[in-house]
Amino acid sequence: MYKRLILRTLETWSKKVDFLLSVIGYAVDLGNVWRFPYICYQNGGGAFLLPYVLMAVFGGVPLFYMELALGQFHRSGCISIWKHICPIFKGIGFAICIIALYVAFYYNTIMAWALYYLLSSFRATLPWTTCTNAWNTANCTHYLSTDMNISWTNSSISPAEEFYTRQVLQVHRSPGLHQLGAVSWQLGLCLLFIFTVVYFSIWKGVKTSGKVVWVTATFPYLVLIILLIRGATLPGAWRGVVYYLNPDWGKLLTTSVWIDAAAQIFFSLGPGFGVLLAFASYNPFHNNCYKDALVTSSVNCLTSFLSGFVIFTVLGYMAEMRKESVETVARDAGPSLLFIIYAEAIANMPAATFFAIIFFLMIIMLGLDSTFAGLEGVITAMLDEFPHLLVKRREWFVLGLVYLHCLQGGAFVVKLFEEYATGPAVITVVFLEVIAVSWFYGTSRFCGDVQLMLGFSPGLFWRVCWVAICPCFLLFIIGSFLAFPPEVKLFDYQYPFWTTVLGYCIGVSSFICVPSYMVYHLLTTKGTFKQVRATRGEGTWPPRTMCKARNIGRLDYDQVTSTYKHRFKFILRTYIILRIFVFAICERGYFHILQRQK
Repeated sequence: MYKRLILRTLETWSKKVDFLLSVIGYAVDLGNVWRFPYICYQNGGGAFLLPYVLMAVFGGVPLFYMELALGQFHRSGCISIWKHICPIFKGIGFAICIIALYVAFYYNTIMAWALYYLLSSFRATLPWTTCTNAWNTANCTHYLSTDMNISWTNSSISPAEEFYTRQVLQVHRSPGLHQLGAVSWQLGLCLLFIFTVVYFSIWKGVKTSGKVVWVTATFPYLVLIILLIRGATLPGAWRGVVYYLNPDWGKLLTTSVWIDAAAQIFFSLGPGFGVLLAFASYNPFHNNCYKDALVTSSVNCLTSFLSGFVIFTVLGYMAEMRKESVETVARDAGPSLLFIIYAEAIANMPAATFFAIIFFLMIIMLGLDSTFAGLEGVITAMLDEFPHLLVKRREWFVLGLVYLHCLQGGAFVVKLFEEYATGPAVITVVFLEVIAVSWFYGTSRFCGDVQLMLGFSPGLFWRVCWVAICPCFLLFIIGSFLAFPPEVKLFDYQYPFWTTVLGYCIGVSSFICVPSYMVYHLLTTKGTFKQVRATRGEGTWPPRTMCKARNIGRLDYDQVTSTYKHRFKFILRTYIILRIFVFAICERGYFHILQRQK
C-alpha cells in the first residue's frame, strides 16, 4: 500500500503551468464554442449571464474546488480515493470511468470529422462551396451565388450541408439506428490518426501530456482572437453581436433559462468525470488549489463569453449576405453550427483556405485536450486501484484503452450518446459524491484536510455550498432532465421511442455501479457494525513515507497522527461508556420486569 503511494507521490507535474494548462484545456472544450453561444441567445441574450454567473458561483465553482482539494489531499484517482473517504461509495469511481469512456466515444468521432474537414481544406477551392461534386444532389443551391437564374426554395440545400451530411457523415446511406450501414474508410483512417496522437500524448502520464497542452491549450485562444478580429470586420457583424447580447429580462421568469444555466456551467467546468481528481493528485501537497480553482473556472467562463462574439459576428455576416434574420441563420446548435454554418461562412471569406485550416485545427485541439483529460482520469484511477497489474504495463494499458474506441458507430449513435450517456448519469454521480464528502466524510473533517494543505480553512460560504446549495443545485438539474427529457433529433431523422429507452439504459449502465457496489460492500464487510465500517474511511493518510517523499515541511506528522489517535481513543471510550450505560439501564429495566412477574 505504502509502496504504491510513494510511486504516485514521486510522479508530479514538471511545472505548475502544466497543471493549469491541462485543467484549462479540459474545461474549455467544444461545448464552450458551440453550446454556450446558442444557449445564451436562446435564453435572453445578455440577461442569461445573470443566472449563468449565479449558478457558477453557488454551484459550479464549489464543486470544482472540492474535487481539486480531494484529489490533491488524498493523491488518488476516482476509484481508490473512496477507501479514505467512504468505502461504500466506491462504485462512484467505477461509474465515472464508464462515463469517461462514453465521452471519449463520441468526442473522438467529432474530432475525426474535424480532421476530415482539415484535410479537405488544403485546396484552392473548398469542396463545400460548389454543387458540382459527386455527392451533390439536384437540390444543391449556393446561397451566395451571383447567378440570377438561381432561386432558393424550401427544398434547396446548401453545398456546405450536403458536404457534411452526404460526404463526411454519409447519413443518406443509413435509414437510422436500426441499420447503421458500413463504416466509412475515410473517417476510419481519421479516427485512427486521432487515437494515435492521443496515445503518444498520454502514454507516459502527465510528463508527456503536460508538455503537449502547451500547444493544444494555447492554440485555440490564438485562433479565437484571429477569428474575432476577422469577424468584427465583416459586413453585418454588428447584427450578430446585438442579437447575441440583446437582453430579454422577461425570460428570467421561465424555469428553462435557469435549468440551461445550471446545466451549462456544470458541463463546462466538468466535475464528476474523475479528471480534476486525477490532475490534482499529481500536485505538490501544499499547492494552492483554492487559487487554481478560481483562476481556471474564471478563464473557462470568460472563454465561453468570448466564443459567443466569435460565433455571432460570423452569423451576423451570414445573415447580411443571405438577406435573412440572424435567428434563421442560427437555427442549429451543436456540431451543425460548426460544420455547416460556420464552415460556409469561412468559405465565403477572403483567404478562406487559411481560415478553414486554423478553424478546424482549433476544433481538433479543443477535442484533444478533453480526450487527454478524460483518459488520464481513467488511467490514473485504474493504476491506483490495480497497481501490481498495471503500473509496469502503463503503455500497453493506454494503447488498449485508446484503440478500443475505434469501434465507432456513426452520427446517429454519436447523437444518442451525446444526449443520454453522460448527462443524467454524471450529475447523479456528482450528487452522490457531494453527499458522501459533506455528510458522511464530514464537512468539518474535509475543511480540516484543506487547512493541512493550504494553511487556512474554507470559509462559511464554501461549507454552506457543499452541505446544502450544491446538492440542491444538482437535484434541480436531475429533476429538470427527468421532467423534460431531451427530444433527440438529427437532421430529418426523428429518433423512435425505443431509442429513448435505449438511451436511458445507456445512462443507467454507468450509474448501476454505485448501488451494485454498495450491496457488494455491505455483504463482504466483516464485523457486527457493517454499516459503520462500510461508511468509515481507512484513515491511512498520511503515511510517514509519503510525507518524506513529498517533503512536507509545515506538517508535523507525529502531531497529526497523535491527534487522530487521541480522537479515535476518545470516541472509542465514549462509545464503550455509553454502551455500558445503556446496557445497565436495559438490565435494570429487565430486572424490574422479572420482579413484577414474580
